[in-house]
Amino acid sequence: MPSATLREARAPAQGDCAPGARDSAAGARTKPHICFVAPYAWPVLSRDPNIQVVGGAEVQQCILARLFAANGYRVSMISFDYGQPSPSLLDGITVYKAFREDAGIPVLRFVHPRLTTMWRTLRAVDADVYYQRSSAMWTGVVAQFCRRYGKRSIYAGASDRDFQICEEQILHARDKWLYRRGLARVDRIVAQNAFQLESCRRHHGRDAQIIPSCYVPPEDAARSSLERDRVLWVGTIHDYKRPHLFLDIAERLPGRRFVMIGGPSIGGERLKAGYFEELRARAATLPNVEFTGFLPLAAVERWFDQARLLVLTSVYEGMPNVFLQAWARGMPTVSTVDVGAPVNTVFQDVGQGAARVETLLSDSALWTQASDDCLAHFERNHSASEVLARYARLFDELA
Repeated sequence: MPSATLREARAPAQGDCAPGARDSAAGARTKPHICFVAPYAWPVLSRDPNIQVVGGAEVQQCILARLFAANGYRVSMISFDYGQPSPSLLDGITVYKAFREDAGIPVLRFVHPRLTTMWRTLRAVDADVYYQRSSAMWTGVVAQFCRRYGKRSIYAGASDRDFQICEEQILHARDKWLYRRGLARVDRIVAQNAFQLESCRRHHGRDAQIIPSCYVPPEDAARSSLERDRVLWVGTIHDYKRPHLFLDIAERLPGRRFVMIGGPSIGGERLKAGYFEELRARAATLPNVEFTGFLPLAAVERWFDQARLLVLTSVYEGMPNVFLQAWARGMPTVSTVDVGAPVNTVFQDVGQGAARVETLLSDSALWTQASDDCLAHFERNHSASEVLARYARLFDELA
């Protein structure tokens, strides 16, 4: 059974909205219709284990979409065509498919079916507010659509690189131009942290509103404990996430058990050739490492219920969903990235990282204090009730 603390952190029930979000029946009818423009989100939302797409931005949008739907908002979502019926109703969310990602003739498909179909689908949804997350050409398309038809638009940053000129994870100059134009034209910008807020001001001359990322633990999620012995790494395998450093740490601590979870990135052009295969082959040579490859989100959640510590090795992040999955269970984190959370232990190199991991695993009192601290931090900043209240205020401003 989940602990009482975890139950308190879950999403409020439909009849028990968070403070600041509770409305009368009349007020509930005035809540805006929110549409998430989330091309890769269908595999996450549908929990389809056969489609190997589990991106952080998609996970976050699905969490928010379910949270809004459970609290009286009309919620829609636009996703790529993965073969699903359209529209589909799932967890109170009406999902419209746009087009297959590989549809059309290269170069020409930028206009059709991509722009033409997305524009047509945006009109078919006819929402009040369109929400798009993560740097992409769709930021510009959504902003222009909303200007054209009198709708409201929100862009939400998903990485600390999203607001830095020439650092965005966008391949084509055309798409970068559309993204930056969109940032200049959307009605509101949401940042995950103070770094993104300052970066948005400095590079784009726009203010942003900080709304932390949110997480709702599964009903059967259990608190981490000293009885567990696994050290976990979870993420899509990108070279900028540097999972090889996790293997370096495991190699230095042969008496500890390590588990690495992740499949190759979407769009192999962003991944160094052979990196995933080399990583998998090296993990197989380490007797204290279990390399699972890609796992559906539900299976990943079960691994969090078996681990005692999470390690993150990225060059940069925003607010990793894996931190929220760990903190909600009282699991400490050791990371190369400073996300501005005092409960995250930061290290600079492999030797320091191995020392931090070993200290937390061997010192029971230190681990217990860290566990309590990260759980309290999660409840103050990333719980469903806190994030829902902040978005309710943002929607009121847009209205």
